[in-house]
Amino acid sequence: MSDQELHELMQIRLEKIRDLRSRGIEPYGGRFERTTLAQAIKDEFEGLEGQEVRVAGRIMAKRGHGKAGFANLQDPSGNIQLYFKSDELGEEQYELYEKCDIGDIVGIWGKVFRTRRGEISVAVARMVYLAKSLNPLPEKWHGLKDVELRYRQRYLDLIVNPGVREVFTRRSKIIRSMRRYLDDQGFLEVETPMMQPIAGGAAARPFITHHNALNMDLYLRIAPELYLKRLLVGGFEKVYEINRNFRNEGISTKHNPEFTMVEIYQAFADYEVMMELTENLIYHVVMEVIGSPVIEYQGTSLDFTPPWERITMMDAIKEYSGIDLAAVEGDQEARSLAQSLGLVIDKNATRGEIINTIFEEKVEPHLVQPTFIYSYPVEISPLAKRNQDNPQLTDRFEIFIMNRELGNAFSELNDPVDQRGRFESQMKKRSQGDSEAHMMDEDYLNALSYGMPSAGGLGIGIDRLVMLLTDSPSIRDVILFPTLRPLRD
Repeated sequence: MSDQELHELMQIRLEKIRDLRSRGIEPYGGRFERTTLAQAIKDEFEGLEGQEVRVAGRIMAKRGHGKAGFANLQDPSGNIQLYFKSDELGEEQYELYEKCDIGDIVGIWGKVFRTRRGEISVAVARMVYLAKSLNPLPEKWHGLKDVELRYRQRYLDLIVNPGVREVFTRRSKIIRSMRRYLDDQGFLEVETPMMQPIAGGAAARPFITHHNALNMDLYLRIAPELYLKRLLVGGFEKVYEINRNFRNEGISTKHNPEFTMVEIYQAFADYEVMMELTENLIYHVVMEVIGSPVIEYQGTSLDFTPPWERITMMDAIKEYSGIDLAAVEGDQEARSLAQSLGLVIDKNATRGEIINTIFEEKVEPHLVQPTFIYSYPVEISPLAKRNQDNPQLTDRFEIFIMNRELGNAFSELNDPVDQRGRFESQMKKRSQGDSEAHMMDEDYLNALSYGMPSAGGLGIGIDRLVMLLTDSPSIRDVILFPTLRPLRD
């Protein structure tokens, strides 16, 4: 539809609004007490046949002329057919129907019946306008197919694509199921700051804002980790938080700068306990929301039945690249091996970072079924406890499903001296230009100095989990209002 056609159509609808108001009819009504949803009328037809109901929703289709007409009304449960007959409605009420446009939101009083063709319907006795639509909905047979427009105008996407509403309904069920499981396991849900004086808990570039009254810069949090672990110091032993994180990074089908995580911490546990918690938690959610441990994602069958595969990072690299990195000690030797695989390595990259690059390029594409990759290099794990048998490695794992990371966990580092040394190494990287390296957090070190119990910590990306459980190819499909580039004239 051209801009001119759209303008002309809007003028026609504005004229209808003026006409309605001239006759004392308000096109943007108020309270309406609905008694029944569309799907309930269909499900409970035998008991409702001949009974008066009150329904409300949006007109999605309209047909008929002369003395009778039909319309389809859409509400959160589905659609129901409305039948308008001038002889029963009277001239004034029938004229309201005639002035009704596709997209209008209306309230209906009427009786439930079945048409001669067998369709369950509501014979309208009275109609009121609740909101007159000025803009036309997309054409019936084409719908809203422009992906970019769908994300920008999610409200329109939700109106015309019922499957989208189902995705976000399922998202709510997933989060509710997760909360219920953690609550039942004795975890306490808490809230920690969104604005932090130091951006910590992850390797990421933060967003910066400024607090005028205090005249200080603050960071939108990249993770809640360091505050949640302060709570372990304070005596809470099992805590979790479901909330937003913000990372000033690129946008892709797997990344949105604003995303939802669950982070979980348990005192006197370790990364192996968190492995069991991870697979049991996600298995519980899958069974409660989907009803089967096996799901289809983009044509691939995934099985969430515990136990999941477990393999060390070094063994995975050896399996998929043929290179044994276990005996490699120096940065230069690791760099040479990576370059022999055709990888481009940053000049300041450490051995651990090079190992991680090899893993990302050579291993991740093969990790389809739920898999725990564990024993990560200490250089890329500044908050994880060292492995007792090999101090170059940490007791850390990541969860991979469908070639992408779903979560991260480890035995928490609770040695304040070791933690200070890790922070100092990170600060050196920042001085070399790494804006994602961890900042020094003196207050966190002070908290550790009072003693933090041994603990396991876990973070799971809820958006990515929702992608899997709704068969959605892009993270933007599971975030109601994803971050997008601004429109340009």
